[in-house]
Amino acid sequence: MMNKLKYLGMGLLLMAATTFTGCNEDDLNPNSIFSEETTEKNEFDLWLLENYVKPYNISFQYRYFDKETDQNYNVIPADFEKSKAIAKLVQFLWLDVYNDLMDGDKTFIKTYTPRVIQLIGSYQYNSQGSIVMGTAEQGMKVMLYGINDIDLDVPYANVDDPYRSQFEKPFDLNANYFHTMHHEFCHVLTQTKDYPKDFQTISAGAYHSTDWVNVSDKQAAKEGFVSGYASGEYNEDFAETFSTYVTLSPAGWQKIIDQAGEEGAAIINQKLDAVREYFSSTWNIDLDELRSIIIRRSTEVEDLNLRTLN
Repeated sequence: MMNKLKYLGMGLLLMAATTFTGCNEDDLNPNSIFSEETTEKNEFDLWLLENYVKPYNISFQYRYFDKETDQNYNVIPADFEKSKAIAKLVQFLWLDVYNDLMDGDKTFIKTYTPRVIQLIGSYQYNSQGSIVMGTAEQGMKVMLYGINDIDLDVPYANVDDPYRSQFEKPFDLNANYFHTMHHEFCHVLTQTKDYPKDFQTISAGAYHSTDWVNVSDKQAAKEGFVSGYASGEYNEDFAETFSTYVTLSPAGWQKIIDQAGEEGAAIINQKLDAVREYFSSTWNIDLDELRSIIIRRSTEVEDLNLRTLN
């Protein structure tokens, strides 16, 4: 089994979540989910209030809450300074991307973005050899792992090489966080307004439902998938096609097409056309315009000072 870096997507999480949806009203806890404990707000808390809570109604949770984590894994809290860094990065490479796309109108991202972002210092390691970098729960909460690996002095977001190792230095923000966030956001949008079912037929019978973790990204391309994870099932395929395209430069995307060969490339391009049409007709989003903003900001991230909140 390959020791590869992978993340869980919305589809798998929703399958797991069904275990808990059968509770009747007698099982409901009458107590408020919000703690009545008060903590004195520091400078970072006040910054989050102004930059996350007020404009987007997002709760950015950097403090460690044991009950918010999966008890099957041993994880550690996120470093305080690196929590500040990722908060600044999420604002720059996520929230402001869609604000730019909507000409400064925050309504779209405020309406559809997850309401909670929870940080975890370490990763979750699965028994099959994969690593969980991010999870999303029904579009309401995103958990970002491995925060303590962020390099405060060398912010870097790779847009040119889809086959660059995620263990390679400098630490890749796109591969470790923002590809995942765009992937999960795609799930939020398609669950709000579904995409045409024709997409499901493009690679019907070719999905690796039980062994996708053993499919390398390069092998997947030849089979018509943008990544090994995309080969798991059609919902993940759709979200991966979207998130891979918008976080890669034209040169980076071309590397996948070249790797795919004529047959694989034809399948991938057919999927891209379907994703492009969905975002255009359903959300009035031009995929190339979105990608150009992401690529520009991914380049500009190198100039950010992650040691301050300014």
